[in-house]
Order: sequence, then C-alpha cells, then structure tokens
Amino acid sequence: QVQLVESGGGLVKPGGSLRLSCAASGTIFNIFNMGWYRRAPGKQQREFVASITSYGTTNYEDDVKGRFTITRDNAKNTTSLQMNSLKPGDTAVYYCNAEIATRLGAWDVDYWGKGTLVTVSS
Repeated sequence: QVQLVESGGGLVKPGGSLRLSCAASGTIFNIFNMGWYRRAPGKQQREFVASITSYGTTNYEDDVKGRFTITRDNAKNTTSLQMNSLKPGDTAVYYCNAEIATRLGAWDVDYWGKGTLVTVSS
C-alpha cells in the first residue's frame, strides 16, 4: 500500500510565502513524475500546478511560473512546493500526486494525497 501525506498548508497574507511538502511511503519500487494540483473553493475540478520528473525536469501552470518552485528528493521519496508572492487566487486545497510503480515490471499508478488547505487572505 502506498500513501502520500502532505504538510505545510495554512493561512498567509497576500505577498507571503508557504512551503508545502509531500512524503510517499509504503511499497515503492520507483516514482516517476511527482506533482501538485489544487482545487479552489467552489470548483469541482482540480487544476494542475506543477510537476517534476525523476530527472528533475519541471513544468508549471502559467499563473504560478516565477512564483512557485517544485523540488524533489528521490532518496527520500519527497517533493516540495515553495510558494512565494501568494495571491488570494492561490487559495485552494493543494494535492500531491505521484506516479508510482510498486514492483519491478509493474505499470506506474497515480496516487493522491488527501490535500492540505492554503488560504491567502489579509
């Protein structure tokens, strides 16, 4: 069984910073892409925020480029999202995502954390 656990959410004022972290645990053979998604209040769909491959190649949603930075530690099976210059529009529940193979030869499967709330408000 694989678990993703996020931490680091909270209340921050506009212009402030927060760092989210996600740790994967359980039976893990290999982790391919890791990423962050978010669901804003009143919206049903989660939207893509950022992702990082096992080689360190990153991708960002246009609105967060230059403000958010995603990193990962392959040895620890963790990923982090440094969020700077936060805006009220960044308010959302942030979810960690990882594509994980649990054994040699197995297809990778999408796993999700339960989410952590980020509120940007004065």
